[in-house]
Amino acid sequence: MEDFEFWTLLAGLGIFLFGMYTMEDSIKLLAGPSFKHLIRRYTGSRTKGLLTGVVSTAVLQSSSAVSLMVLAFVGAGLMSLGNAIAVMVGSNIGTTLTVWIVAVFGFKIKIDAFALPLIGVGGLGMIFLARFVRYYNLSRLLVALGLLFHGLEMMKSSVAGLSSNVDLSGLPFTGLWFYLLLGILLTAAMQASAATIALVLAGLHSGMIGFDDGAAMVIGANIGTTITILLGAIGGSTPKKQAAFSHVAFNAISAVLALLLFPVLIWVILDVADFSTNGVLGIALFHTMFNCLGAGIFLPFLQSFTGFLKRIYPESRTALSRFVNITAPDVVEAAIVAFRNEVLNQLFLSVYYVCHKYSIEPGDTDLEQDYPAHLVTYGGLGELHAEIFRFYSGIPVERSEGDSLQLDSVLRASRSIMNSTRNLRELLNDVLEMQAEETGFAMHAVQDFKGRLGRLKSITTSVFQHPDKAAMIDLDDFFAEVEQSDRVFIASLSRAVRSEGLSEEEVTRLLMVNRLFTQSLRMLTLSMKGLVQSYHGISEAMEVLD
Repeated sequence: MEDFEFWTLLAGLGIFLFGMYTMEDSIKLLAGPSFKHLIRRYTGSRTKGLLTGVVSTAVLQSSSAVSLMVLAFVGAGLMSLGNAIAVMVGSNIGTTLTVWIVAVFGFKIKIDAFALPLIGVGGLGMIFLARFVRYYNLSRLLVALGLLFHGLEMMKSSVAGLSSNVDLSGLPFTGLWFYLLLGILLTAAMQASAATIALVLAGLHSGMIGFDDGAAMVIGANIGTTITILLGAIGGSTPKKQAAFSHVAFNAISAVLALLLFPVLIWVILDVADFSTNGVLGIALFHTMFNCLGAGIFLPFLQSFTGFLKRIYPESRTALSRFVNITAPDVVEAAIVAFRNEVLNQLFLSVYYVCHKYSIEPGDTDLEQDYPAHLVTYGGLGELHAEIFRFYSGIPVERSEGDSLQLDSVLRASRSIMNSTRNLRELLNDVLEMQAEETGFAMHAVQDFKGRLGRLKSITTSVFQHPDKAAMIDLDDFFAEVEQSDRVFIASLSRAVRSEGLSEEEVTRLLMVNRLFTQSLRMLTLSMKGLVQSYHGISEAMEVLD
């Protein structure tokens, strides 16, 4: 056993894992929120979702990171379950690139020839370029790559002579199922399939394990990697849990398929493709083949599987309505009161939802305590809006002209509230991108937008609690404040253009975000004014909201 260096193996594994996680973190920082935007935007179909998953994972070098982002988007109602599953299937294919990189560069090229220079150059860059965020992260990425390959070299050297001293066939539990289980346990413990596969490649390179054993461990690693997604779904919404379950199901189906076709796949790789003399690259090919095979089998049935998933694990719907669900629309007088109160409820919940998304500190109102943040979703608000319209449609048409005008004005307020909520939700990605810059006028703009939302939340809470005539004075003052904030922002941006030399693209983005932000606040303020007027029986058409 003198040829087996346990501490070298352990240190190499630790350095490999640290390098991999640092590389993933550096790439995410270099990319900014652009990959989140890519994943959220380019998932309009199964094919787009699949390709987005492949590309994002290939670049970020982490299927777990992509899958966790997908879970977050599903939980926020930004992505459908079917498209989310397609992205995660694509991420499984994209992660095979990591294995190819390790197999080719880690075993075909002398690692020390570039691993140590990467660590050296990157380390010096982190010290001397620390003031420049982008170059610092680029230097950090170089160090991570160097550590990843240096750790792999240490693992290889630690087991180089182990095969001549250890006879694994003498163990009481060996064979395909033993290595399959070993791959699952190692990956679940390290939460990194790439690390498990790197160990497989090192063992295969040294002759410690055979090709069949290594292939079984790779299948196990694919199953074990689902633990990260399951942990990310704990305590989440039903859609997040559905997406996590689908990821487990896909990996399990791919594993079963690989086991059923195991002799065929091994024959294709070793005999047809002639990788019998290069088992390291053969393992990389095996990993790619069974993931692509699983995707090819799974994707045609994606829609049916999504429907099946929703039937066996239905979403528990939390009704956001408080008045129209307990009021019959037949009695016009009661229906008008319930309708008006429900739109006021919609207003509060919509502003509450938007402020939560923008990380505005929660208040202490009773209603806000009744609806924890994860229960008020954009999808739930859309259902509430539809429920309000259905109730409106059920109110008898035989009513006075005054009642009709009052109902129509409240309905316009409801439409404006939903429209403003949609605009502010869609602007969130732009605001997050500006926030990531952390310096200059963009950061000032983020603080300004959040400050306006904080004021909106304050005035909305006040109107919700006391929708009396006195509120009209506060709403008039707030509307003037909205207009004043718009003028101040334009003036500040004009000064920043002269002093900071902002690009035309940046100026256009800031102007468009401010315009939509201001329009949304105007519509919400006018909606509140209309609701307060309606609350006291003052019928007034709100054509300005259209």
